[in-house]
Amino acid sequence: MQLEAPFNDLFDHARTDDDYGVTGRLSYTDGGQSVTVDSVRVTVRGNTSRRETECAFPKLKVQFPRETRQATPLFAGMSSIKIGTHCGEGAEDGLTARFGRLPNERSPVREAFVYRLLDAVGVPALRARPARATYVYADARPGQSPAQEQPIVRNALLLENTEEAIKRFGGDREIVEKAFTNARAQFTPADTARLALGEAMIGNFDWCLKMTPDDAYRCDARHPLWNIVAGAGAGGRARPLLYDFDVSGMVAGRHPWFTDVFSAEFVPSHSQVDAEVLAQVQRTRSLFARSELDAARREFVKRRPEAYQALDSAVLDTAGKQKAREYLDSFFKAIESDDAFYRPVVVAADTKPYANASRAPVCASRGAIPIGTPVSEPLRTEGGLIQVMVLDALWHWAPPVRCPEIHKGPVWIEAAAVGKDFPK
Repeated sequence: MQLEAPFNDLFDHARTDDDYGVTGRLSYTDGGQSVTVDSVRVTVRGNTSRRETECAFPKLKVQFPRETRQATPLFAGMSSIKIGTHCGEGAEDGLTARFGRLPNERSPVREAFVYRLLDAVGVPALRARPARATYVYADARPGQSPAQEQPIVRNALLLENTEEAIKRFGGDREIVEKAFTNARAQFTPADTARLALGEAMIGNFDWCLKMTPDDAYRCDARHPLWNIVAGAGAGGRARPLLYDFDVSGMVAGRHPWFTDVFSAEFVPSHSQVDAEVLAQVQRTRSLFARSELDAARREFVKRRPEAYQALDSAVLDTAGKQKAREYLDSFFKAIESDDAFYRPVVVAADTKPYANASRAPVCASRGAIPIGTPVSEPLRTEGGLIQVMVLDALWHWAPPVRCPEIHKGPVWIEAAAVGKDFPK
């Protein structure tokens, strides 16, 4: 695929003007036949990725002229396509400082695989396919790196337009963020549980869904939806569709913020992947009934062969494939048995963490440990207290609030406050 446009003009203006666009030309080969579409409108898309400090070459959207929408075989009937670009020219495993992106052409190939993986396990998401894209600067500037006077050829992904995805799942309109209330009111529990476990499987934390009217987990009033499309149809509840995984663990390889929220010491493997997957998996116990959780787990376990088949057949770089397998292994280990899934959590209200068996307070300003917070098996026992590691699955002590005692080492809590039978 080749896209020719005045990219310098576009990037200079679109980073601060969401509506700014330029006119370009899209060319591609389909079945040996060359197709060219003139007068496409090219815009920048994305949220944090459009910042110059994140992506020198941000994500793009290409809109087709109305008169050509039926004349382009590969994109017949589509009004536009989204392009996941290479973002930048970073090192093989170097991440951007602010949001932890992998700014090179390994990223879009890995992300395209994530979309295929979600499809394999039955999690509704936009469709994507990997592409090899040639970018031609119509307004090339000398002295740039890479040189703009020559075509720049990089891996990319093509992403389905939101409207087409909603139609594919039987909807006819999108519920925009300002009209969305919460998942309990507008999604079925089965769809929401599938979504939450799907995000855990791929190690993605760059999403937000207000679960209940008072849910404040990584959400606020401005963003009840983040990187989730709510598609609605005539009657019945809306359906959530996932997208945007370029800072997920499977794509970026790791999360720079990990030690601000979790500790790898919580899991016997001391693996960051195991700890963060377990955290998202365990959070679902605070959101759904036991029957809903067990039904969702069964569906994923049933599709386990399809998940590994998708991975085995994927054309990925060696490190990317290894990391994807780590996440899959960790995910299925965390959900496939009742013993693994229904592990010890705090089940009593007003459970305080202590620095020692003399009940010296820890991070008292944050109050009690939330019900549903996972804890390790006891490390020590003294009187009615046990010493345990705590996994901050509910982000109760996450930045800007910090509690090193919780994130870095064990604390003491009441032994009677811990149980496995949650939810009942």
